[in-house]
Amino acid sequence: MALDKPYMDVPGTTIFDADMARKGYHLNQFCMSLMKAENRQAFKADEAKYMAAWPMTDEQRQAVRDRDFNRMIALGGNVYFLAKIFATDGHTFQWAAARMTGMTEEAYRNMMLGGGRSPEGNRYIGEQGNG
Repeated sequence: MALDKPYMDVPGTTIFDADMARKGYHLNQFCMSLMKAENRQAFKADEAKYMAAWPMTDEQRQAVRDRDFNRMIALGGNVYFLAKIFATDGHTFQWAAARMTGMTEEAYRNMMLGGGRSPEGNRYIGEQGNG
């Protein structure tokens, strides 16, 4: 029986809940393995071989190969775990957030320094009785 999840209709947002945690478990465990220097070295030396040791889906592996963080999130990845991938690649969280929002790093930084994104429109569809 599916649970009623009224929070799932937040436009442009993937909610990381228990179902997503189960879906992304192996992807997130793979990411956490990159906390160890020897694992980062092994991953950088041969990504396919290193990922083969993790029972991720083919789609998850492809998203990692493509460094498609939005796709990884849709496939159950948690951004705090995914950070291990972009850190392994030598990138900052700011770089990744800019990439995930389709902005340049400079534009993203300026937006955040200017107070962040406007909350206008950041509501769930049915919140105002309009859904």
